[in-house]
Amino acid sequence: MKVVVSATGSNLEAAVSPVFGRCPYYVFVDTNNMQFEAVSNPAISAPGGAGIQAAQFVVERGVQAVLTGNVGPNAFNVLQAAGVPIYTVTAGTVREAVEAYKTGRLPAVAAPTSGPYAGMGGQGRGGGRGTRRLFPSRPVTPSPGLGTAVPAKEDLAQLKEQAAALRRQLAEVMARLEKLETAS
Repeated sequence: MKVVVSATGSNLEAAVSPVFGRCPYYVFVDTNNMQFEAVSNPAISAPGGAGIQAAQFVVERGVQAVLTGNVGPNAFNVLQAAGVPIYTVTAGTVREAVEAYKTGRLPAVAAPTSGPYAGMGGQGRGGGRGTRRLFPSRPVTPSPGLGTAVPAKEDLAQLKEQAAALRRQLAEVMARLEKLETAS
Protein backbone atom coordinates (compact mmCIF):
# COMPACT_ATOMS: atom_id res chain seq x y z
CA MET A 1 0.00 0.00 0.00
CA LYS A 2 1.26 3.48 -0.84
CA VAL A 3 0.92 6.19 1.82
CA VAL A 4 2.26 9.72 2.02
CA VAL A 5 3.60 11.43 5.12
CA SER A 6 3.97 15.21 5.40
CA ALA A 7 7.52 15.68 6.62
CA THR A 8 10.13 18.23 7.62
CA GLY A 9 12.90 16.29 5.86
CA SER A 10 13.51 13.92 3.00
CA ASN A 11 13.93 10.51 4.63
CA LEU A 12 12.27 8.02 6.97
CA GLU A 13 13.94 9.56 10.02
CA ALA A 14 12.56 13.05 9.30
CA ALA A 15 9.99 14.46 11.71
CA VAL A 16 6.35 14.44 10.66
CA SER A 17 5.29 17.96 9.69
CA PRO A 18 2.48 19.49 11.74
CA VAL A 19 0.94 20.90 8.52
CA PHE A 20 -0.09 19.24 5.27
CA GLY A 21 -0.44 21.90 2.58
CA ARG A 22 2.78 23.78 3.35
CA CYS A 23 5.04 21.03 4.67
CA PRO A 24 8.57 20.99 3.21
CA TYR A 25 8.44 17.40 1.90
CA TYR A 26 6.10 14.57 1.08
CA VAL A 27 7.55 11.16 1.77
CA PHE A 28 5.75 8.48 -0.25
CA VAL A 29 6.16 5.09 1.43
CA ASP A 30 5.32 1.56 0.31
CA THR A 31 4.04 0.03 3.56
CA ASN A 32 4.93 -3.49 2.41
CA ASN A 33 8.68 -2.95 2.15
CA MET A 34 9.26 0.59 3.54
CA GLN A 35 10.78 1.77 0.26
CA PHE A 36 10.24 5.49 -0.05
CA GLU A 37 10.55 8.50 -2.28
CA ALA A 38 10.80 12.01 -0.84
CA VAL A 39 9.56 14.90 -2.97
CA SER A 40 9.74 18.61 -2.19
CA ASN A 41 6.28 20.09 -1.77
CA PRO A 42 5.50 21.93 -5.02
CA ALA A 43 2.80 24.00 -3.28
CA ILE A 44 4.82 25.24 -0.30
CA SER A 45 5.31 28.74 -1.72
CA ALA A 46 1.93 29.07 -3.42
CA PRO A 47 0.40 32.48 -2.67
CA GLY A 48 -2.94 30.77 -2.08
CA GLY A 49 -4.59 27.39 -2.50
CA ALA A 50 -1.59 25.43 -1.20
CA GLY A 51 -3.82 22.84 0.46
CA ILE A 52 -5.77 22.19 -2.73
CA GLN A 53 -2.61 21.98 -4.85
CA ALA A 54 -0.87 19.73 -2.32
CA ALA A 55 -3.85 17.39 -2.05
CA GLN A 56 -4.16 17.14 -5.84
CA PHE A 57 -0.42 16.44 -6.06
CA VAL A 58 -0.52 13.48 -3.65
CA VAL A 59 -3.76 12.11 -5.14
CA GLU A 60 -2.21 12.16 -8.63
CA ARG A 61 0.68 10.10 -7.26
CA GLY A 62 -1.75 7.34 -6.28
CA VAL A 63 -1.61 7.43 -2.50
CA GLN A 64 -4.06 5.33 -0.55
CA ALA A 65 -3.72 7.22 2.74
CA VAL A 66 -2.33 10.51 4.08
CA LEU A 67 -0.49 10.68 7.42
CA THR A 68 -0.08 14.25 8.68
CA GLY A 69 -0.20 16.57 11.66
CA ASN A 70 -3.10 18.75 10.53
CA VAL A 71 -5.15 19.20 7.39
CA GLY A 72 -7.16 22.27 6.47
CA PRO A 73 -10.64 22.36 4.95
CA ASN A 74 -9.57 22.74 1.31
CA ALA A 75 -7.09 19.88 1.35
CA PHE A 76 -9.53 17.79 3.39
CA ASN A 77 -12.27 18.27 0.78
CA VAL A 78 -9.98 17.29 -2.12
CA LEU A 79 -8.70 14.19 -0.33
CA GLN A 80 -12.19 13.19 0.79
CA ALA A 81 -13.57 13.59 -2.76
CA ALA A 82 -10.75 11.35 -4.02
CA GLY A 83 -11.54 8.73 -1.39
CA VAL A 84 -8.15 9.08 0.32
CA PRO A 85 -8.38 8.67 4.10
CA ILE A 86 -6.39 10.98 6.37
CA TYR A 87 -4.77 9.95 9.64
CA THR A 88 -3.44 12.25 12.34
CA VAL A 89 0.14 11.99 13.55
CA THR A 90 0.99 14.21 16.51
CA ALA A 91 4.74 13.56 16.74
CA GLY A 92 7.55 11.28 15.68
CA THR A 93 9.36 10.35 12.51
CA VAL A 94 8.04 9.29 9.13
CA ARG A 95 9.06 5.70 9.93
CA GLU A 96 7.23 5.77 13.28
CA ALA A 97 4.12 7.22 11.63
CA VAL A 98 4.04 4.47 9.01
CA GLU A 99 4.55 1.79 11.66
CA ALA A 100 1.73 3.28 13.76
CA TYR A 101 -0.49 3.34 10.68
CA LYS A 102 0.30 -0.29 9.84
CA THR A 103 -0.66 -1.39 13.35
CA GLY A 104 -3.89 0.65 13.41
CA ARG A 105 -2.74 3.12 16.08
CA LEU A 106 -3.48 6.35 14.16
CA PRO A 107 -6.84 8.07 14.45
CA ALA A 108 -8.72 8.67 11.21
CA VAL A 109 -9.73 12.24 10.47
CA ALA A 110 -13.46 12.86 9.98
CA ALA A 111 -13.21 16.64 9.50
CA PRO A 112 -10.53 19.27 8.90
CA THR A 113 -8.18 19.56 11.88
CA SER A 114 -7.21 23.19 11.30
CA GLY A 115 -8.88 26.29 10.01
CA PRO A 116 -8.30 27.97 6.68
CA TYR A 117 -4.89 29.61 6.24
CA ALA A 118 -3.47 27.87 9.32
CA GLY A 119 -0.31 26.75 7.54
CA MET A 120 0.59 30.24 6.36
CA GLY A 121 2.40 31.22 9.55
CA GLY A 122 0.11 34.14 10.26
CA GLN A 123 0.31 35.50 6.71
CA GLY A 124 -3.16 34.47 5.60
CA ARG A 125 -6.28 36.60 5.84
CA GLY A 126 -4.95 38.34 8.92
CA GLY A 127 -1.81 39.58 7.15
CA GLY A 128 0.23 38.67 10.22
CA ARG A 129 -2.14 40.45 12.64
CA GLY A 130 -2.95 37.36 14.69
CA THR A 131 -6.11 36.18 12.92
CA ARG A 132 -4.65 32.68 12.68
CA ARG A 133 -5.12 32.21 16.40
CA LEU A 134 -8.86 32.20 15.88
CA PHE A 135 -8.54 28.81 14.18
CA PRO A 136 -6.73 26.54 16.64
CA SER A 137 -6.18 22.91 15.76
CA ARG A 138 -9.02 20.75 16.92
CA PRO A 139 -8.44 17.43 18.60
CA VAL A 140 -9.50 14.51 16.45
CA THR A 141 -11.57 11.70 17.91
CA PRO A 142 -10.44 8.27 16.72
CA SER A 143 -12.91 6.37 14.59
CA PRO A 144 -14.27 3.15 16.10
CA GLY A 145 -11.70 0.41 15.66
CA LEU A 146 -8.91 2.83 14.73
CA GLY A 147 -6.31 4.27 17.02
CA THR A 148 -6.25 3.87 20.74
CA ALA A 149 -8.51 5.49 23.28
CA VAL A 150 -7.06 8.46 25.13
CA PRO A 151 -6.99 7.82 28.88
CA ALA A 152 -9.58 9.92 30.72
CA LYS A 153 -6.98 11.84 32.78
CA GLU A 154 -4.98 12.72 29.67
CA ASP A 155 -8.16 13.69 27.82
CA LEU A 156 -9.24 15.88 30.75
CA ALA A 157 -5.84 17.59 30.86
CA GLN A 158 -5.94 18.23 27.12
CA LEU A 159 -9.45 19.68 27.35
CA LYS A 160 -8.47 21.95 30.25
CA GLU A 161 -5.42 23.14 28.30
CA GLN A 162 -7.56 23.79 25.23
CA ALA A 163 -10.17 25.65 27.30
CA ALA A 164 -7.45 27.86 28.81
CA ALA A 165 -6.10 28.63 25.34
CA LEU A 166 -9.59 29.51 24.12
CA ARG A 167 -10.13 31.81 27.12
CA ARG A 168 -6.87 33.63 26.29
CA GLN A 169 -7.89 33.92 22.64
CA LEU A 170 -11.32 35.25 23.58
CA ALA A 171 -9.73 37.79 25.93
CA GLU A 172 -7.43 38.96 23.11
CA VAL A 173 -10.37 39.31 20.71
CA MET A 174 -12.47 41.18 23.27
CA ALA A 175 -9.56 43.55 24.02
CA ARG A 176 -9.08 44.24 20.32
CA LEU A 177 -12.81 44.85 19.84
CA GLU A 178 -12.90 47.25 22.77
CA LYS A 179 -9.83 49.09 21.46
CA LEU A 180 -11.38 49.41 17.99
CA GLU A 181 -14.73 50.53 19.37
CA THR A 182 -13.17 53.26 21.53
CA ALA A 183 -10.97 54.42 18.64
CA SER A 184 -13.97 55.06 16.39
